[in-house]
Parts: sequence; C-alpha cells; structure tokens
Amino acid sequence: MARRLLLIKADGSVLVHSDGGSYKPLNWMSPPCWLEERDGDAVPEGAKAFWVVTNKAGEELRITIEDIEHDSTHELGVDPGLVKDGVEAHLQVLLAEHVQTLGAGYTLIRREYMTAIGPVDLLCRDADGATVAVEIKRRGEIDGVEQLTRYLELLNRDPLLAPVAGVFAAQQIKPQARTLAEDRGIRCLTLDYDALRGTESTEFRLF
Repeated sequence: MARRLLLIKADGSVLVHSDGGSYKPLNWMSPPCWLEERDGDAVPEGAKAFWVVTNKAGEELRITIEDIEHDSTHELGVDPGLVKDGVEAHLQVLLAEHVQTLGAGYTLIRREYMTAIGPVDLLCRDADGATVAVEIKRRGEIDGVEQLTRYLELLNRDPLLAPVAGVFAAQQIKPQARTLAEDRGIRCLTLDYDALRGTESTEFRLF
C-alpha cells in the first residue's frame, strides 16, 4: 500500500500515478475499458473500496483503496488541442525570414528542399554564392548531425549545387554534437528564438 493519485478520465481510461516518474503512470488501463466498484465480500478486509478495471481483452487492473484523502470531479470541457510554441517548424519559418542570421550576405534558395532521403530544412547561398544546407533542431544532438551529414553527401553529388557546406542550427547544441559537427566541417549556430521572433529575451544579461 502507498499514497497514489488515481485518475479516471472521461474517455474511460484509468491511471495510477505516484509522485515521481514525471507524466508516466505506474499502471493504467487504456480505453475501451470498464470500471466496476465491487462491494460485499469482494472488498479486501480493511479496505474502503475495491475497483476492478477490465479492458476488451479481459485483462484486469485491480485497485484496493485503503483510505481516501481527496476526491473531486472536474469537467474539462471541449479540448481545444495543444499548440506548441518554438517547435522546429516555427524556427524554420523564422530563420527563413531572417536568413542573414546565418551570416551577412546569405540568401534563401528554398525551404524544405527535397532530396531522395528527405527534405533539407533550408537551402541557402552565402555571400560568395556557395550553397549551404541548414538543418534546424530545437535541441541539437548527434542524430541531427548525422542527418545533415547524409544530406551533404547527397547534395555534393549534384554538380549544380556542389560544393555544399553545412550549418547545424539549434536552440541548444549538446557538446558531443558540436564536437562531431565541427570535426566534419559543419558550422554550428545557436538560435535565439525570442530574438528571431522579435521579442525581448527574459534571460538576465550584463549588457
């Protein structure tokens, strides 16, 4: 027995949470499922309640409730959906609009430049007219560097584009990713989302 948070949602799902583990429940039953509150001899000795949650496969989640510290019901209403701010798509649009963030004289060739293995986020030209492929991430990790490396290998086979340089742009770049990128001749650029969006950063600054 332990103190737990029990959630019964309108979609029928039942979740058992502890105070750790972030958003992930200790146990759960996904809909379609049915919750039955047992009574009489079915209730274990000393328990206040005994729930049995059954799904369509016949699997059961059994919950013995020894004490209730708080019980409330809340109507959440119609779900408007989740809108995230500062995702990669937003960064891509903003960087395309402010392409000179990449460097003086940069111009945009195309967003989502399609290749045989997927789209390059931005294809640009630098001040000297050379082609530059830009991969954009919120958090720059080794996988992103590997992805850009594959794009560069493919793009450099095209005589109309070659030589193609690479820029790995992200709000945060992990040290291992930066080391790998620089070892492969890829320039790293840390993006300031607030600056791109034209708002004042909330970070404390000396100057």
